[in-house]
Amino acid sequence: MKRFIYIILAAALAFSFSSCSSKRGAKGHKANIIFGINADNYTVERKEVASGESWGKILGAYGIGTKKILRLDQLTKDICPLRTIRAGAHYTTFTRQDSTSVALDHLVYEKNIVDYVVFSFVGDSVAVREGQREVEIRRKKSTAVISSSLWGAIMEADLPYSLASEMEDIYQWTVDFFAIQPGDSFTVIYDEKFVDGESVGIGRIWGAEFTHGEKQFYAIPYAQEEGKLRYWEANGESLRKQLLKAPLKYTRISSKFSRSRLHPVHRVYRPHLGIDYAAPSGTPVHSVADGTVIFCGWGGGGGNTIKIKHAGGLETGYLHLQKFASGIKVGTYVTQGQTIGYVGSTGTSTGPHLDYRIWKNGTPVNPLKMPQEPAEPIKAEYQARFEVVRDRVIAELEHRSCDSLPPIGEEDIYPNRVVQTTVAE
Repeated sequence: MKRFIYIILAAALAFSFSSCSSKRGAKGHKANIIFGINADNYTVERKEVASGESWGKILGAYGIGTKKILRLDQLTKDICPLRTIRAGAHYTTFTRQDSTSVALDHLVYEKNIVDYVVFSFVGDSVAVREGQREVEIRRKKSTAVISSSLWGAIMEADLPYSLASEMEDIYQWTVDFFAIQPGDSFTVIYDEKFVDGESVGIGRIWGAEFTHGEKQFYAIPYAQEEGKLRYWEANGESLRKQLLKAPLKYTRISSKFSRSRLHPVHRVYRPHLGIDYAAPSGTPVHSVADGTVIFCGWGGGGGNTIKIKHAGGLETGYLHLQKFASGIKVGTYVTQGQTIGYVGSTGTSTGPHLDYRIWKNGTPVNPLKMPQEPAEPIKAEYQARFEVVRDRVIAELEHRSCDSLPPIGEEDIYPNRVVQTTVAE
């Protein structure tokens, strides 16, 4: 078990978390507040849950008896059930030396980097409360040029890794991330979250511009309906299309659509009427559009196979799956982006990959050349307000100084959100 022991003395420098606050006593003493607890005169230890440890074992080591642990279990069942203790998670103890032994007054379990739960054992009582560290939001704008991949560019520019996933989610209908070219670039405006000065992830994407080849794609956030934020092209067209550009992420194309390909197993030339995406076994596979499963089973050389029927005479196929996702069977209706299975190497295969296929009215078509129809554009009644948001986003992306176009906020992208106000009588 890793231990970081901090002896807290009245004259010591403050050991602070973002949840800390300071209070001054009558003599000007600055109390050291950690997780809302006055840490003066306590010994504070931050520890890590070891593999196989339980709360019974941890608390028992401090003399907390079964009766108190059972009471704690009742108090935490709707907040943080004791059985959900996770190896590797951190907890902090507040102990004091009494006449005969060390007494544990408080233990703080960190559910994640922001949320925590305080267990208190003062006297004969047991108490539980939830808390959160203070999260600082910083609005940022970053630009990067791609040399190999989106993820590579994110890492080279020392940007938050989660930004790559968010960008892929926004542009998954529009940009083929398997066809990224050196020199492609992007600029993105986003909120980054910090706890104690440490980055802990990102929040809202306020806008983006992605240059792919000679094409420029904007992503403008706007919600036509309450709670349904979507991203739009500068002309008001939806970035969402009938089909996703690809049925999975974080992979590479290992074999393209061909009427005559040397088969890697049979060593003869035959048509390969799909796209092979090499990916680790277990990588989630998503349905590229809404539709109904019409086949789910063993497909001979294709191994575990799923076929889905979509609107407009389209069918898609997903071959060599390791297994099917829970609930997927013939007749199941699936939605765009829903996980339907996992990459494998079943059937006639030399390694884990997904063989992805599309048929149009029964005829195989090249998925990489499939024309895309956009979803419904911005409605006429929202067009004027959307254009105001668009202009402000583009001005910020292009770093144009314009006092009349301040950065957008939540009230701009959610025009139907009702603001609660109190009216004095």
